[in-house]
Amino acid sequence: MAIQSTLRQSDDPIIILYNHYANLLRSRRKRTSRTTRLIATLSLLVTIIAGAYGGGRWWKARREEKERGKTLLRRNSGLRGKDGSRTLYVPYRSTTSKVIIHPTKPTTFDAHRRLFLNPPRAAGLSDGQMTSQVPPPQTKPGLNLAFLHQFLSLLSIMIPRWNSKETGLLVSHGVFLMLRTYLSLVVARLDGEIVRDLVAGNGRAFSWGIIKWCGIGSFASYTNAMIKFLQSKVSIAFRTRLTRYIHDLYLNDNFNYYKLSNLDGGVGQGADQFITQDLTLFCASAASLYSSLGKPFVDLCVFNYQLFRSLGPLALTGLLSNYFLTATILRRLSPPFGKLKAVEGRREGDFRALHSRLIANAEEVAFYGGAGMEKVFLERGFRELKGWMESIYSLKIRYNMLEDFVLKYSWSAYGYLLTSLPVFLPAWGGLGGVLELADSTARTGRERARMKEFITNKRLMLSLADAGGRMMYSIKDLSELAGYTSRVYTLISTLHRVHANAYFSPRGTHPELFSASDVQGTIHKGFDGVRLENVPIVAPSMYPRGGDELVDSLSVIVHSGEHLLISGPNGVGKSAVSRIVAGLWPVYRGLVSRPRSIGTDGIMFLPQRPYLSVGTLRDQVIYPHSEMDMRESGRRDHELSKVLEEVRLGYLPDREGGWDCRKEWKDVLSGGEKQRMGMARLMYHEPRYAFIDEGTSAVSSDVEGLLYEKAKGKGITLITISTRASLKKYHTFNLTLGLGHDGAEWDFERIGTEKEKMNVERELQELRERLAQIEEWKRRREEIEEKLGKVWLEGGDELGPPQYAEVEDLAANTRSPVTNNGTKEEIIGSRDGENARTETRPELERMWSVD
Repeated sequence: MAIQSTLRQSDDPIIILYNHYANLLRSRRKRTSRTTRLIATLSLLVTIIAGAYGGGRWWKARREEKERGKTLLRRNSGLRGKDGSRTLYVPYRSTTSKVIIHPTKPTTFDAHRRLFLNPPRAAGLSDGQMTSQVPPPQTKPGLNLAFLHQFLSLLSIMIPRWNSKETGLLVSHGVFLMLRTYLSLVVARLDGEIVRDLVAGNGRAFSWGIIKWCGIGSFASYTNAMIKFLQSKVSIAFRTRLTRYIHDLYLNDNFNYYKLSNLDGGVGQGADQFITQDLTLFCASAASLYSSLGKPFVDLCVFNYQLFRSLGPLALTGLLSNYFLTATILRRLSPPFGKLKAVEGRREGDFRALHSRLIANAEEVAFYGGAGMEKVFLERGFRELKGWMESIYSLKIRYNMLEDFVLKYSWSAYGYLLTSLPVFLPAWGGLGGVLELADSTARTGRERARMKEFITNKRLMLSLADAGGRMMYSIKDLSELAGYTSRVYTLISTLHRVHANAYFSPRGTHPELFSASDVQGTIHKGFDGVRLENVPIVAPSMYPRGGDELVDSLSVIVHSGEHLLISGPNGVGKSAVSRIVAGLWPVYRGLVSRPRSIGTDGIMFLPQRPYLSVGTLRDQVIYPHSEMDMRESGRRDHELSKVLEEVRLGYLPDREGGWDCRKEWKDVLSGGEKQRMGMARLMYHEPRYAFIDEGTSAVSSDVEGLLYEKAKGKGITLITISTRASLKKYHTFNLTLGLGHDGAEWDFERIGTEKEKMNVERELQELRERLAQIEEWKRRREEIEEKLGKVWLEGGDELGPPQYAEVEDLAANTRSPVTNNGTKEEIIGSRDGENARTETRPELERMWSVD
């Protein structure tokens, strides 16, 4: 009689659990009374009726919601909640799907700030104090406590609550991973049975085993597909959480998106690289880590237990020793993949920034013909990236050779040795050895049982080797994850530093003058006007360097209806005034007061470079409002048509194809149309105060005057930055910057006063004096040209004029200088010398006017 396998069917925990609860249910059903069964039947009937009624109401509400979603989708609109959430309806197959976007609460940012700006001293990211750079430059990405703190900090964002969607996905993913482990045990047992029946020649049992194999294979295929699907869903869920968190921290009223690249410099100019590529790689790596570590760990525990029962304690000791030895060897010989990946990501960002810079300035480069120079820059950046990646690949070759030899071939040979223990050392072979030592009356049956046990144990050893290999491979994956984690953590910590203005000078030192840690001014929002009191105009530098002072102390106040013109030479800080009032640049000293809101009934800024957003023609007029905001405020498209008529752009809807037309507007509109579109936004929002920085430089003077009169007619107080003196007639005051020998002085005066008239008379007198010197300049010019026109030989003689010059002199003698009517004419003789006529030449007239 064949000896049974140690992995008997009755030992299956799933079947044991099923039989237990099935028997318990049958016994309780037999003990229940008839009344209890009747009550249970009625309860079931009521539940079915209530469920049908509730399902009908749910289906009706869902259908109404779908119809409302279609309506809002056609209007490109949505719903706004009281808590700031937005409900959007997006196309999904033949219907719509509702998406609710909840903003990150300010209290959440405050709670996370200590994780990113004040990490524990044990993590090695700071000295326990609030530091200005986290992580510090000396912290290298790798498998250390710093990586653990960084990853757990990011995990608190990716999984904010235990009952979140991400938790459900991870639990579902874990269930399928456990199911795949159980299926591996079933497959190992079934593999041994099929081989046993094949050797025994039992065709019926062999056929039934093949049928079970196919059935289990189908279920295992579904399990593997669901594991990959859920891993992708986890990655997308992680990325969604982090992206929305970063966007809420990046795009807010504090202008962090501007300050991150122009004032802080913690992530350089490649913030887009961090948010797009690095964040994607981090989320994909973190999602795969759950399966690459969790599943192998469960497999190791389960398979080691099964092999311990089959092969004994000696085999288990050998397996554990093998794990420890392999991990030690690979850990010591593994290159610093975390640091290498972090540097690779930074160089990828630099190379991408070069292409983005070329795309943004393609027209200017084309005008200069600078394709060759830009090609040199691009090839140099790619050459640096290529060299770094080749160095990484060369390191990976040696490491992969060692890794494959240890994990595949060495482990396989070691597995064969362990599976042979019950045969060659039955005393140390566990239950398999006990069966070997027992008396066997049927030698053929013992060999078949031994064959089944060997195949089963071999399958378990192969699965165990695969799990151990994935655990060892995960060391490299963990190192790469450390690099991605460092990049994303650096981005979020820098955003928190910018958001909280957490700049501090090193301990024991004083902050550098006009640096980010030397901001002592105050911004007051809620003032009906624009006021600057003793504010130095400083062009800031990247932290921690100090800025350049342009104006020592500026004090200006503008009330409603008092239009201000800011003039002066280039580079004296005219645009800097608008940047300081808007909050883009720090107020290092003094007080800045301005209206609270931006837009309607507040203040608005028109930048020097017109900006056209992505979207429809309607979006260009109402920017920064969305169509949802426009509808909520009760505005309609016919009002936008009136606005375009006011700025002489009423032809745009018909020319471009309507309000819903989408184009690349920065390429469609001309320079003058772009500036008039900016003025159209001003007419639409109707703020109380508006800064216009060279907003009409590409517009003709007649249209420019019309735009200013329209804006003033709507009650908008204009603060214009321009070098055009013709704009003075539309303003009340004039602020002149760049005065004095060093350009640091300024003057604030009312336009049209006696002082200004005297200044104009002074300028006219200076022009008259310059005009009086023209004759002297002309005489001096002729002397210089005469000297430059002579050529001297070696002997000191002057070289005579060439023959063509003599001909020109002869022709010049036939010309009369001036006619009676004051025009310069040329006498041209006919071929026979008679009937001479005079002809006035435009070129000579222009020369005469210049003379």
